[in-house]
Amino acid sequence: MGVTCVLFDLDGTLLPMDQDVFIKSYFGKLAAKLAPFGYEPGLLFETIWKGTRAMVKNDGRKCNHEVFWDVLAGVYGETVKEHWPVFDNFYQNEFQQVQKVCGFDARAAKIVRSLKERGFCVVLATNPLFPAAATQSRIRWAGLAPEDFALYTTYDNSCYCKPNPAYYREILEKIGAEPQECVMIGNDVSEDMIAREMGMQVFLLTDCLINKDDADISQYPNGGFDELAAFLDASLKIIK
Repeated sequence: MGVTCVLFDLDGTLLPMDQDVFIKSYFGKLAAKLAPFGYEPGLLFETIWKGTRAMVKNDGRKCNHEVFWDVLAGVYGETVKEHWPVFDNFYQNEFQQVQKVCGFDARAAKIVRSLKERGFCVVLATNPLFPAAATQSRIRWAGLAPEDFALYTTYDNSCYCKPNPAYYREILEKIGAEPQECVMIGNDVSEDMIAREMGMQVFLLTDCLINKDDADISQYPNGGFDELAAFLDASLKIIK
C-alpha cells in the first residue's frame, strides 16, 4: 500500500517556535484582554491549564471545545460562556501579536505545497487545543493557508488530543485512510512519534525538538527541513 497522505504537526514543526516563549506571550496578552472583565491572571492561567489537561484526557464523549468550556464554567459559572465573543475577538486581534515570538522557515510551506501539487492528501495534525481562528492564524504565520490542508484539527472539530492514539484514528476516519498510507511529521517525540505505533511512517523534525522523556531519537528518521525533504524524496519518491 503506497503513501497517499502526509500529516504535519504545526507548532515547532511547520511553525518554528520556543514553546515556553510562545505560551508566555499568548497568556500574557490573553490576561490583559480579559482583565477588564474581572478575570484575575493567576486564576485564569490555572483554569486554562485545567481546561487544557481535561482536553488532553478527553475520552471522546464530547468535543474538546465542550470539555474546555465545561471546565471554565465549573470555575467561573455558566456566565463565562457569555464571554465567548471576547475570546473570539482576542484571537482575531491581540493574538496576532504573538506571531512576533514565532520563527519562520520558507521550506515548510514549500514542502507542503509540493505534496499538495502532486496530489497527496495533506493534513495539519496539530494538537486540537485551540479554536479554529487561532489555528488558522498560526497556519498563515507559517506561510500557508487553511485551504492548503484537507483537514486541520481544532478544539471545535476533535474529540481527542495527542498523545492519545484515538486522536490519529479520528483523523484517519475523517480522511478515509489506513495508517499504512500515512506519514506523520512532527517535533514532539511523545505526541507525534506515537503515530508509528498505529502503523504510520514517521519523521521527527529536530529544529524545535521536544523530548520530555529523553528518548533515543535515533530510532526515528530525523533531522531538519533539508533532511525531511531528502527523506520524502528517497523513501516515498514524492518530493522532487
